Amino acid sequence: MNLPSISTPGSEPLPGSKTGVAAKIVRHIGRFRWVICTVLLLGVMKNYMDRQVIGVLKTTLQHDLGWSEIDYGNLVFAFQAAYALGMVLVGRFIDRVGTRLGYALAMAFWSLASMAHGLASSFTGFIVARFALGLGESAVFPASLKAIAEWFPKKERALATGIFNAGSNLGAIATPLIVPWIAVHWGWRPAFFLLGGVGFAWLVLWLWVYRRPQEHSSCSPAELEYICSDPIAPSVRVSWFRLLAHRQTWVIVLGKFITDPIWWFYLFWIPDFLQRQHGLALLKVGMPILVIYLISDVGSVAGGWLSSYLIQHGRTVNASRKIAMLICAVCVVPIVFAPRIASMWGVVLVIGIAAAAHQGFSCNLYTLSSDMFPGTMVASVVGISGTAGAIGGMLIAKIVSGFLQRTHSYAVPFFLAGSAYLIALAVIHGLAPKLKPVEFRAAEA
Repeated sequence: MNLPSISTPGSEPLPGSKTGVAAKIVRHIGRFRWVICTVLLLGVMKNYMDRQVIGVLKTTLQHDLGWSEIDYGNLVFAFQAAYALGMVLVGRFIDRVGTRLGYALAMAFWSLASMAHGLASSFTGFIVARFALGLGESAVFPASLKAIAEWFPKKERALATGIFNAGSNLGAIATPLIVPWIAVHWGWRPAFFLLGGVGFAWLVLWLWVYRRPQEHSSCSPAELEYICSDPIAPSVRVSWFRLLAHRQTWVIVLGKFITDPIWWFYLFWIPDFLQRQHGLALLKVGMPILVIYLISDVGSVAGGWLSSYLIQHGRTVNASRKIAMLICAVCVVPIVFAPRIASMWGVVLVIGIAAAAHQGFSCNLYTLSSDMFPGTMVASVVGISGTAGAIGGMLIAKIVSGFLQRTHSYAVPFFLAGSAYLIALAVIHGLAPKLKPVEFRAAEA
C-alpha cells in the first residue's frame, strides 16, 4: 500500500508495512474536509427529495387532477428544460460568486419553488412550479463539485464525490417513506410544503460550516497542505465557447447526455412501474424503493472508492476511472429484463443493481471534470455537461410518456437503460483515450 509522506502529502510512497505510521499521518493531517463532504451529502439528499415528490405522488395526482401520461411527461419535460437552462448559467455564476454564496442562493430559491407546488391548483401552476424547481436545482452538482475541488486532493475526489452523491439515493429512499404517509394523513399539498421547508434548516448549517479551506479555522495547516498537494494548475478563466473547443469538454458532455436520462427515468417512473406492474398501493411502494436506493448507495460509494483505490495502488488515473466505469456499465445490462421478471423482489434487485452501477459510473464521470480541468473551470464544465444531461432528460420524458400512452409497456425504456452506459464509455474512451488534462494557452484566458 502506498502512503503519503508527512512533508509532501501524496507525493512520495512509504513502504506498505508501516501501517502504524500511516494512521499517525492521517490523524496529523486532519479530517475536517469530510465534514464538508457530509454537508454536501445532506444538500444533495434535500435536492432529490424535492424533485422526487412528484414521482411518488404520480398516481395520486393523476387521479385527483386528471392528468394523462402525456401531461405527466410534460411536467417532467418542463423540469428538465429549466434544469438545462439553469445549467447554461449556473456553473459560470458559481465560479464567479463562489461556492458558499452560490449554493446558498440556489437552495433558498429551489426550496421556495418546491413549496409552491402545494399552492398550485391547475396544470399550468404545476408547470410553473416545476420549471422554477428545475432552474434552482441545477446548481446542486456544479456547486458540490466545485466544493470537492476546493477541499480534496485529486486522489480523494472520486471517493468524496461518491459519498456526497450518495445523498441522491438517501433522498430517493426517504421520499417514498415520508411522502405517502403525509399524503394519506394530511393530503398531498402539505408534502410539498414540509419537504420544501427543510431546505432552510440546511441553509443555516451551510452558512455556518462552509468556507474555503484557506479561510477556515477548522482546517489545520497540515490538512491544508494535504488538500493543496496536487501540482498547481494555471488560474485562468475561459468562455463556454472556448471550453467547447476542447475534446475533454465533450467527454463529459456526451457522457452526461447519454447516461443522465436513465437516472431521470428511474427517479420519475420507477414508483409508477412498481405500482402498475406489481399492483403496489401508495403506502406500500416505500419499502421496494428503499431497497433499490440502499443498493444504489453502495454503488455510489463503491464506484468512487474503486477508482481511488486503484490510483493509490499504482494504476493511472485513466485506467482507474475507466476500469471502474466499465464494471458499472456491465452491471446495468440485466435491467433490460426487468419488465419480464414476475417476482417483485427480483425486479427490485435488478433495478437496484442498475441504479448502483449508474451512481458508480456517474461519480467517476463527474470526477473527470476535475481530472482534466483546472479548479476555476470545474463548475463551468459541470454546468455545460449538466445542460446536456438535462436535454437528454427532456428527450427521455417524451420517449417514456409516449411509449406508455401508446403501448402501456416499459420494454423500450428498460432496453435503453441497459445499453446506455456501454455506449457512453465507448464515446468517452474514443474522445479521451488517455484523459489528458487540458492545456490552456494565455491567449485563451
